[in-house]
Order: sequence, then structure tokens, then C-alpha cells
Amino acid sequence: MTDIDKSFPGVRALSKARFELRPGEVHALMGENGAGKSTLMKILSGVYTRDAGSVLLDGQPVEITSPREAQALGVGIIHQELALMRDLTAAQNIFIGREPRRFGILDEGQLNRDAAAIFASMNLKLEPTVKVETLTIAKQQMVEIAKALSYRSRVLIMDEPTAALNDAEIAELFTIINRLKAEGVGVVYISHKMDEIKRISDRVTIMRDGEYVGTVPAADTPIETIISMMVGRTLSNEALVIPNTTDAPVALEVKGLNRGREIRDVSFAVKKGEILGFAGLMGAGRTEVARAIFGADRRESGEIWVHGKRVGIASPKDAVEAGIGYLSEDRKHFGLATGLDVRNNIALASLDRFTGLGGVLDEASMQREAVGYIKQLAIKTPGDTQEARLLSGGNQQKVVIAKWLLRDCDILIFDEPTRGIDVGAKSEIYKLLNALAAEGKAIIVISSELPEVLRLSHRIAVMCEGRLTGMLPGGASQEEIMRLATQRQSSVAESATQRRTA
Repeated sequence: MTDIDKSFPGVRALSKARFELRPGEVHALMGENGAGKSTLMKILSGVYTRDAGSVLLDGQPVEITSPREAQALGVGIIHQELALMRDLTAAQNIFIGREPRRFGILDEGQLNRDAAAIFASMNLKLEPTVKVETLTIAKQQMVEIAKALSYRSRVLIMDEPTAALNDAEIAELFTIINRLKAEGVGVVYISHKMDEIKRISDRVTIMRDGEYVGTVPAADTPIETIISMMVGRTLSNEALVIPNTTDAPVALEVKGLNRGREIRDVSFAVKKGEILGFAGLMGAGRTEVARAIFGADRRESGEIWVHGKRVGIASPKDAVEAGIGYLSEDRKHFGLATGLDVRNNIALASLDRFTGLGGVLDEASMQREAVGYIKQLAIKTPGDTQEARLLSGGNQQKVVIAKWLLRDCDILIFDEPTRGIDVGAKSEIYKLLNALAAEGKAIIVISSELPEVLRLSHRIAVMCEGRLTGMLPGGASQEEIMRLATQRQSSVAESATQRRTA
């Protein structure tokens, strides 16, 4: 890809961008959110058409004007934002539009057998007939990967493929990638996780502000050099400062929370000015606890206390009125109204503040607040009237954060707050969370990245199989967290017996 230009209304996304990929190579594509990575790959995969420049495949110029043409040329893509049909099964999603037929009739048996074969090659335990809407984000991500593999592509683009995966699932994915390399498939790997880039990629191309910065060998280039090329500046890596909250009042207390096998007798408290991190393996119950507190899922039993008063929370509306804000791990479905503009998304949880007589909205005030948060959070957008769906994933995440900052909740739950966000934006969000805690906000951070939990948390709650297996102080080791994260029910019971005996 050479001298690629692409503009959208009010913004130039790419300017003379370029990229090359060799057979049997994993080539990482990196840059901050809004750098143009996804746009460049959407041009290669036929989602967008370029305004200028050339694309050569096997040395021959090609015009790719649709995803179907890209697939016919052997170019497949796994998008950062999941594009599955939630009411269909996993198998139906994988082969949509390419279903096997027998005498002109859909062959469901063959469809499911073909899907099962792909899952087996991925070492993925998943029933082909399961409805996608019932799957976790991690399992949906694996279905997306299976769908891309089903095309037998010779160029495979992976845009943040591990954003929702745990360590074991990432290891399986890397095994698949190495197998594809051996078969001569070229893999474009887009990620913000530096450790992954060093582990899996052969070369790294860096983009900034829609332009090509440079290409370097992955093995021989220090992480600091790659980051500097991405952001054009040096990022500070400030050590965790744990405030003294001994005398601080409790802002949120959860007592005996239960919901089937997902949440089992979970109790904890968060003080004003404290960041409580939640760690655990995928499926440990962290997100389920957050959704139950916020009223998104109905709890079977348990009490929620806010500032010393028991509150009845049966819906998200109740939670917001009690001063609780929740940033979901799935921003596309539960955080944003993607068809609305940035201004309306930021104001969404605070519309009562902007509603006058007769239900008329004060658009001028909404605009002032939106523009203020766009500047404060450095949201890359042509303006507050830009549709949220047109922003990069990281900038969409910032819009959701702005929504809860505007609501000024006393208690904030951030579920995977930096999923799909570049290192520069991560640093900004870390500073923001620390600043909110310094203002007296009580903050819960759920993250699958242990370094993130350790960097942010004043205390760390660890879960396994729906249970809270331990509470660690800030500065704990990854080994201590993983020991508690794998402490299953029998181990918990055994520990409790030992404590009683002692």
C-alpha cells in the first residue's frame, strides 16, 4: 500500500500512508487512537475506498471496492468492534452467506460440523449451535476469529484480537498465528499491548496522525523507541501513590451479593478517595458483580449501601440516582448510542440538567459541556456534532468516560477502561482516575491486565468462580494475585477451615 489518502467530512484520516506485508510474516501496525491504523486496514479489506494511492497484491495493482472483493482476493479481517449477528448461532455467523446446501436446501448438520472443525483447530470448547447473544465478549471475539479463519485468507488482518481474551486464550491464538505463518499467510497485527507485539510480530510499522512514521524490526527495537515513535513524546511511568484513607468514610458497601453461580456471597467496601481494583481470570464474576450493583442484572440476594444508607437498586436508573456510574466493558452495546453525535452521548446520563419547561433541551449548555470534555480528555473528533460511530474505539471510550464525569457520580465503576486504547491515551486515563480519587470519588476498576490493576489500585479484590477469594494491599505481586485467582471453591473452604482451626 503506497501513498494512501482518505478523508471523511471534516477530518483527513490518512495522508500518504503506506504499509507492506510479506508472506509468512506477522507485521504489527501501531499508533495512538486516531492514528489511522484501522482506516488503512479497512481500505485493504474493502470497507472503505481510498481517495488516492495504490494497492498491490503479489505485485499486481488491485481495486478493492467491497469486503466481498477483498475476500475473493484472499484478504480477511477481524474487526476491533465485533460485527456478529447476536440472534444467530456461532456456526451461522461464521458461514453467513456461504452456508452449505444439499439439493438447494440449507444443510444445518454440515454447517455445524464445519464450524466444529474450526473450533477444534483453535482448541476452542464451544458448541456451534449456541446463540451468540448468550456468549461473553471473549467468546464472541473467538467466534470472530473463527469466522476469519474460515475464509482461508492469505492476508489476515487482526485488529485488537486479544482485547477481551485471557492469557490462556491469547496463548491459543498465538499458536494459531504461528501455524498460519508456517502456511505462508501474512498477518497484520494491530494491538496496543507491547508485550504481545514483542512476542508475536516480526516487524512493526508505526503511524501517527494518519501518516507513516517508520518500520522497525520487532526483536531489536526497544519498547521505549516504539512508544516514542507512536506518540512523539516521552511518557511518564509514575509509581502508584497510595493515599491514607484510614479515616475516610465508606462510600459503597456490598453485603452478601448473590446471583446463581455467577456471584456467590460477595461482600466488600470502597472508601471515598480509594481505587479498588478487581482482578481474576475470565469468567471469575467481576463484570457480573458490577452489573448487579448497577442494576443491569437482577441480583437474587444481597444489600447495597451508599454513604451509610441502604439503597434499593432494581435498574440502572436507580443506580444513577444513587450516585453510581458504570462504564461497561462493551461500549458499543452498553456505553454508547452510536447513531447519536458526541454531544448527545456525553449528555445522555444528565439530560435532566439540560431539560427546561416543556421538555425542551438547552442545546447551548450541552454544547459547552461537550466541548469542555472533548478538550479535557483530548477526544479526537472534528467537533461535538460528529456521530460517535465514526470515532476510533479509544475515542469512543473517552466519550463514555465523559458521560459519567458530566453526571458527577460519587461512585464510579470502570470495567476494562482501557480496552482497545493506545499507550498515550492509557496514560491520560490513569492520571484521570487518580485525579478523580484525589477529589474523593470512590472508584472500582475491573481489568484483565494485571500490570494495570497493580498500577492503579490502592487495594485489590481477587475473584475466582464467582467468589471473592482475597483482598490484597496495593503493591501486591502478580504471583499473589494469580494464586487467589485460581483458588477454587474447595481451596476456599479448606482455607476457611484452617483459619477456624487456628
